[in-house]
Order: sequence, then structure tokens, then C-alpha cells
Amino acid sequence: MRLIVNGGTYEVDVEPDMPLLWILRDELNITGPKYGCGIAQCGACTVHVDGTAVRSCQVVAGDLEGAEVTTIEGLGQPRSLHAVQQAWIEHQVAQCGYCQAGQIMQAASLLSMNPDPTDGDIDAAMSGNLCRCGTYPRIRAAIHAAAKKLQEV
Repeated sequence: MRLIVNGGTYEVDVEPDMPLLWILRDELNITGPKYGCGIAQCGACTVHVDGTAVRSCQVVAGDLEGAEVTTIEGLGQPRSLHAVQQAWIEHQVAQCGYCQAGQIMQAASLLSMNPDPTDGDIDAAMSGNLCRCGTYPRIRAAIHAAAKKLQEV
């Protein structure tokens, strides 16, 4: 099957029921999305498929022919970070960091759909992304900062 990941086109020979998470990690060596629970409950594996945040542990290869996938590696560049990535750094969101790629991808998706979210909007959108370190107040602050930055552009 043909898959577009972070702007590059890849041909992969996988079973139709193989989860996107394993295609990314095992076939393409893209390790930003993490395995957390395998049942779409933690958000550590969140990526964008055709611009929408999805749990890559639950999306299967058979549903992805020609789809455009963006992972944390493709969200921004080292010299030009996405506003959410920059806000994460400025607000020192990460502690252990395991969940952060999924958190950032979910936050970027939220801001693409809602450029000026309230605390309630943020809490609702981010509720499926778990952080064992409990950085939720910093996550919310970083999302507000990123929203403001994106509105300035």
C-alpha cells in the first residue's frame, strides 16, 4: 500500500489489519508515536490522518490507502517549530515526556479546529490524552499560549 507520512511517500507491504502505530514504528522507524495502552484510551499514539487527530493504535492499514499521516516528527522543523511545540518548551510542559508527542498532536488538532479555545474546550479536547506526571495545568497554559501565537500570524 502507498502511504504519505510527514510529506514522504512510502510503499509498505503489511496485512490490512496492521495498526498504523506498528506501521510507523516497525516498518518506517518513526518512533514519535508511542504505544501506551493499545485501546485508544491514553492518547500516547496520537497522529493526524488527513488533518484529523486519531489514535494510531486503532487505525488499520486497510483504511489508509493514499492517506496523509503526520506524526510529531512532521509537525514542525527544528528551526521552525509548530506554535504548540514552541509553547510546550516555553511552558516546560514535559516531565517524563512519554505522552508528549500525543499531547502535542491532539493540541495542534484542537487549535486547527478551534483557534481560541476556552479552558473547557481544552479540557474536553485533551481529556483522552493521559499524563501520568500530571502536567495538565501546564498543558492548558501552553495551548492558550500557542493559540495566541497562531492568532498573531
